Amino acid sequence: MKTIQLAIVVSHPIPYYTPVFRELAKSIRLKVFYTAGNEQFYDFGFQRNMQWDANLLQGYDHQFLTNTGRQHHYIHFFRIKNPDAIEAIKLFNPQHLLIYGWAYYSHLSIIRYFKNKVKISFRGDSNLLNSSSGLKHLFKKIALRWIYKHIDQAFFTGTHSKIYFKAYGLKESQLFFAPHAIDNQKFATVPHGSEKQTLRDKLGLQNDNILILFAGKFNPNKNPRLLLNAFLRIKSEHLILLFVGSGILEHKLKETVRKRQNSKVHFLPFQDQDYMPGIYQACDLFCMPSNHETWGLAINEAMAAGKAILASDHIGCAIDLIRESNGKTFKRGDITDLQEKLELLMVRKSDLTERGLASKSIIAKWDFNTQINNMLYAFK
Repeated sequence: MKTIQLAIVVSHPIPYYTPVFRELAKSIRLKVFYTAGNEQFYDFGFQRNMQWDANLLQGYDHQFLTNTGRQHHYIHFFRIKNPDAIEAIKLFNPQHLLIYGWAYYSHLSIIRYFKNKVKISFRGDSNLLNSSSGLKHLFKKIALRWIYKHIDQAFFTGTHSKIYFKAYGLKESQLFFAPHAIDNQKFATVPHGSEKQTLRDKLGLQNDNILILFAGKFNPNKNPRLLLNAFLRIKSEHLILLFVGSGILEHKLKETVRKRQNSKVHFLPFQDQDYMPGIYQACDLFCMPSNHETWGLAINEAMAAGKAILASDHIGCAIDLIRESNGKTFKRGDITDLQEKLELLMVRKSDLTERGLASKSIIAKWDFNTQINNMLYAFK
């Protein structure tokens, strides 16, 4: 398989993708083309500049393309434009091209140029959970069917992702399962036991306290205010809520807590990936109240850490990862349903422990090896 040459196009180094690139590079010749440029990457959700971790760039060939797009452009599509992309990829002379996401000017241009020149694979995690209706939906359907006619095959991340690709014209024979995965071992219990206890001590928790964790961007879609308001409705001395992250709603969240003079709600700033395993380990329940997520990889992380899960029914991974044995889902945006599910899960801390063990068992089957093996099969 060493004769296969694969060009990969992706916006920036992502810790969920780079382990896959490293392993693929052991079996085929590949080069990753990063399109967002090699400067700081501004994350609008966290409202902060993100630096590339050098570890994300080791073990595979890569090139940062020149990005003449404006990172702060109000139209997402025009934030990435690479005048050198086509020539750089042609110089590498691949037989296969793997594109992560089409919704940038440069990515779509690359797809269009290389159609019928090389075999084009696509990986995305979009779903139909947030579909609209009417003329907007019709135009979107026409556009997406046209875009996906340019690709030869697609890697779907889960049940909803496969449904999405089929809805926009791809056939069963064109689809390969490449599950969304993380480094499960990294989030396992034993290496982070001291970090877990340090955080619980810092928050002043006793053994019988139940810690609910929200980790992510503080923005309207992630809906941390829904979780906060549901939590404030519950009368319990044992429940503690921790928000980890940053974003445009941070001030409003903290102001609500201040006005309510609630000492059971805590905040930590955005944390690098190296610190997150200990934070997951410290909690008893992970909650993702988002209005919509194409997948929700933080749920993979929390499950690998052996935690019970509560999530909105519009989270892409919920259908595949959340069962009665390891957690519950609630109706999107419904504060009463969220409150009721929280109260049901909090009856006994020992039940949360059992659900956490079930989470760890379920997520063990969602790993990088399945993704890598199926990609290698598709690239034959």
